[in-house]
Amino acid sequence: MTIRAVVRGVGHYLPERVVPNSEFEKTLDTSDEWIRSRSGIERRHFAAEGEATSDLATHAARAALRDAGLEPQDIDAIVVATSTPDFTFPSVATMVQGNLGMTSGFAFDVQAVCAGFVFALSNANAMIQTGQARRVLVIGAETFSRIMDWTDRGTCVLFGDGAGALVLEAQEGTGTNADRGILSMDLNSDGRHRDILYVDGGPSSNQSTGVLRMQGKEVFRHAIEKLAQTAHTSLARAGLSPEDVTWIVPHQANLRIIKGTAQKMGLDMDRVVVTVQDHGNTSAASIPLALSVGKERGQIHEGDVIVTEAIGGGLAWGSVVLRW
Repeated sequence: MTIRAVVRGVGHYLPERVVPNSEFEKTLDTSDEWIRSRSGIERRHFAAEGEATSDLATHAARAALRDAGLEPQDIDAIVVATSTPDFTFPSVATMVQGNLGMTSGFAFDVQAVCAGFVFALSNANAMIQTGQARRVLVIGAETFSRIMDWTDRGTCVLFGDGAGALVLEAQEGTGTNADRGILSMDLNSDGRHRDILYVDGGPSSNQSTGVLRMQGKEVFRHAIEKLAQTAHTSLARAGLSPEDVTWIVPHQANLRIIKGTAQKMGLDMDRVVVTVQDHGNTSAASIPLALSVGKERGQIHEGDVIVTEAIGGGLAWGSVVLRW
């Protein structure tokens, strides 16, 4: 008997405030055309004053639980991927646990920046396969608007806030790639490249929150090659090929990266779920957001083979292959 971590439910949440590209024209030397041509982004959502990452995560968690037909007490563990926690500690995950009224189980955060949700899925999958948990709520949630340098037109126009969540459940499988659930994964990091994407603050360095710094050209250079490579590795581990893929659901950072990765994998864009135009880069939230929106649009159906892949600061990157 093989235990698989199967998607039981999915949900997302976006803050009410929608910020179109034109809003940046008031304060920066930029334009809607400039932002669209370089990123594919048209708008993004920003959290309201007093609205924290844990609030976004809780909304997404409740949506995923509704979709799964489950109650908070049915969940054994919560894993939240985020780089923008409410506080240095406690974790966002324990705050979500409290918000949901869960008095049992356990909760913790994972920090791998934009690749965070892939790393969180890997952790949840391991807990399910080893019997440590039967149902795990996996959440990606970010408020990147809180760590922007609003004078840097190369970064502040790219990011948005949001949250997405999956409920993973242990189910019996056959041990073949015909099973539903997570089939394979690939995780990587290389700390030599940490200076091309980072936040210039922290409690043990300068006791500040800091703001995001990015060498965009360098990140772009690494992204397409590493994302295509990790996707191929995960597919090979699952005994699948790009031809078997129903949907790529990539980290939604930049439309040019998304297109370049699909091309390098030999897949047409009509097999890629794209939401970056509406959400911007929501870091660890972007993949679960896209999965939830993809299902809501009627794109994703049971039995579909999905590849998710992401790269973020660290550098950290990885991919997961799952059958919906």
